Amino acid sequence: MHEYLPGLTDLKLPLMYRVRQHFGREQVDDVEATVCAELNRPEIAMALRPGDTAAVAVGSRGIANVQMIVRTLCNQLKRRKLDVFIVPAMGSHGGATPQGQVKVLAHLGITERTVGVPIRSSMEVKQIGSVISQHGNQVPLYMDTIAFEQSDLVIPFVRIKPHTGFKGPVESGIGKMLTIGLGKHVGCSRLHREGMAVFDHLIPAAGQVVLDTGKIGFVLAVVENAYEQTALIEAVLPNGALEREQKLLVEAKRLIARFLMPHIDVLVIEQFGKNISGIGMDANVTGRGELGGALPGFDGPAIQRIVVLGLTDETFGNAHGIGHADIITEKAFEQIDRQITWTNTLTAGSLGGGSLPISLPSEAQAIMAAACCVPGINANDARIVRIKNTLCLTEIAVSENLLDVVQALMNCELMGEWDGSWEFAQDH
Repeated sequence: MHEYLPGLTDLKLPLMYRVRQHFGREQVDDVEATVCAELNRPEIAMALRPGDTAAVAVGSRGIANVQMIVRTLCNQLKRRKLDVFIVPAMGSHGGATPQGQVKVLAHLGITERTVGVPIRSSMEVKQIGSVISQHGNQVPLYMDTIAFEQSDLVIPFVRIKPHTGFKGPVESGIGKMLTIGLGKHVGCSRLHREGMAVFDHLIPAAGQVVLDTGKIGFVLAVVENAYEQTALIEAVLPNGALEREQKLLVEAKRLIARFLMPHIDVLVIEQFGKNISGIGMDANVTGRGELGGALPGFDGPAIQRIVVLGLTDETFGNAHGIGHADIITEKAFEQIDRQITWTNTLTAGSLGGGSLPISLPSEAQAIMAAACCVPGINANDARIVRIKNTLCLTEIAVSENLLDVVQALMNCELMGEWDGSWEFAQDH
């Protein structure tokens, strides 16, 4: 076998140890009852008029209890005598095709059979206004034509969380779903052409234009804890929605999982995909932003090299963001659908995310090659952390030379040698 680096085949993976990181566990005890209670709030109930048609907008992100929440929401709307259907609200995801977006919903467990309402998918949009960007450009804003023309009210379902490419008063949540998700491929790509560097002002301004149409009935928003459990569910009225999102974002940032150790030489990520993060691996974990370079405001550990071992089935070959890894395996490379990936990358305008890293034949070669390329250290001395994906940080594996660091941290618990499985901490 060809040796990519001198001595690479002589290097051996270090013994790894299982570590449990502890985070806050605020959690909604009864998800269905909480959704019902939110819709029973008088100010929300008043917006639900019998005989009206409601379009429930559902995105492409993996959200805890997504099927249960969407089904309960639809059932509660039907109980109030509304005619209900679902529209995919995911920008260019699913290959920017109607069928692809329905398929993305199906992999989230959202089908006409499972939620009891039809799904109406189209990439056609209607212009509903415009906004002036910080560049001085007049940016047209769009909404899914079916949602706008075939419903009396649109009800977006969103998860509020930190964004992977920019920092601002609102990031990934209500404003982004209103403008980019419901804007479909046309609206999504037009906003991204202004560049994410201006999203901190552009998204709130654009979101307010959408809210001012009067089309949004309310937004059902969720926040999750570090264990991928539903920590909060709230129905947010259009009036003041973006102000409320700011407060919910603060809560989401407080609850987010992170690495507790200060330095990592090589981070090994087993699973990469759009169901994990918009760029496959959450920049709020890795510190590598969607625009390239360090994520603004990142306060996590310095990570020298990142290795990706494979893509999730749910990403359908979409590897947008893979360019933020340093090395991948040939298995990961073969899983990439370049057309779908580059559609997403070109739409986002973050070209570095679509670049293809070096791919090596085996996991061991990929990991040790990354260790060889950490400046200033011997490969055998590299501090290595391995995770299932950037959503699953309650259980990690660390190399032996990190044990002293782990044992000195208050919220880290050493659980013995890692056997290659993630059974122990998959309670989230």
